[in-house]
Amino acid sequence: FFEIPDSWIWVNLGEIAQHNVGKTLNKSRDSGEIREYITTSNLYWGHFDFTEIRSMSIKEEELSKCSAVKGDLLICEGGDAGRSAIWNYNYSICFQNHIHRVRPFEGVETKYLYYHMMYIYLNGNIKQYLKGVGIQSLSGTSLASIVLPLPPTNEQILISNEIELLFELIETIEENKVSLEDLIVQTKSKILDLAVRGKLVPQDSSDEPATTLLEQIRKRKKSHKQTSDTSHYPFEIPNGWEVTEMQNICSLLDGEKRNDLSLPYLDVKFLRNQSGINFKKSGKFVSAETNLVLVDGENSGEIFKTNINGYQGSTLKIIQISEEINEEYIFYILKKEHKLFKESKTGSAIPHLNKKLFREYPIPLPPLAEQQRIVFQIEKIFAQLEIIENSLKA
Repeated sequence: FFEIPDSWIWVNLGEIAQHNVGKTLNKSRDSGEIREYITTSNLYWGHFDFTEIRSMSIKEEELSKCSAVKGDLLICEGGDAGRSAIWNYNYSICFQNHIHRVRPFEGVETKYLYYHMMYIYLNGNIKQYLKGVGIQSLSGTSLASIVLPLPPTNEQILISNEIELLFELIETIEENKVSLEDLIVQTKSKILDLAVRGKLVPQDSSDEPATTLLEQIRKRKKSHKQTSDTSHYPFEIPNGWEVTEMQNICSLLDGEKRNDLSLPYLDVKFLRNQSGINFKKSGKFVSAETNLVLVDGENSGEIFKTNINGYQGSTLKIIQISEEINEEYIFYILKKEHKLFKESKTGSAIPHLNKKLFREYPIPLPPLAEQQRIVFQIEKIFAQLEIIENSLKA
């Protein structure tokens, strides 16, 4: 037991309510008027299912014992023993012998007893009242022996109403959970859309323009001048930004071939934590913290980061972002366009990443300082959204 307020008392259920089971069925001996009755298959937590209602012969003199009226608490004796619901209808119904009817005495609220049955069911305490091997049941004697703390009537009402309100709130949250999860996905997509349009963080005229970044990349790679054609771009970019093709700032590579060391094979299943480590004695070496992109398979375009040294999986490529660019900014753009790459795969038997689309994909490129501010803001907002997501799964 636990400590209760001074105005409360510990009681047995049998002291505060009349209880009995319903009519035992015997078609060969039953007589009287044909009446509908419910069984445990009609009784669920907090409600009744009337999809299938049976009928039987019941004599008038039997009705008082096997009929439930508004306000009675009905409890399953066997099967899911303890499952309960209040009969809240303005008509009476007969019930069979595997259902207990509990009719509280004056001053005892049915709802309070119902929530106590739910409490001992959910915390497992009801098991101490069940009898039998294999299929356990709640006998009349055991039901009567259930111990519960009994507050004054007004407190029973307040407690029951408060629980009811909380349950309604929980039900509303559950009903809206899917909608909320969809809204979070849409919000993340909108955040990324604002980011690539230059509307997520303010611009700073003192930032070194993106043209300088592209020129540094061109000189380091000793490549031709990278032109930026924004005439066909779907929206206007801010001053200091440039539009460049993915191939100008990103390369898809293979690791260096090695034959001298046993290392984990970094395939998609392992990177998704769907399989254990499979060691190989040779392969294309990739070091820890390397970014890999899936180029073969239904989910082409998905990006992974390995936290250990290993050999590159056959369906993956190393995705290398130019050192002058904030790679996280590029990865957020790729995340934003993952659906595009996934739906633009080439090949029939084995779908592949559309490398031409990937290479020529136009990247809206802000100054490096703004890239960093954008990434910081995205991560800040996403972290808050993930807290909400995790709370929905709890």
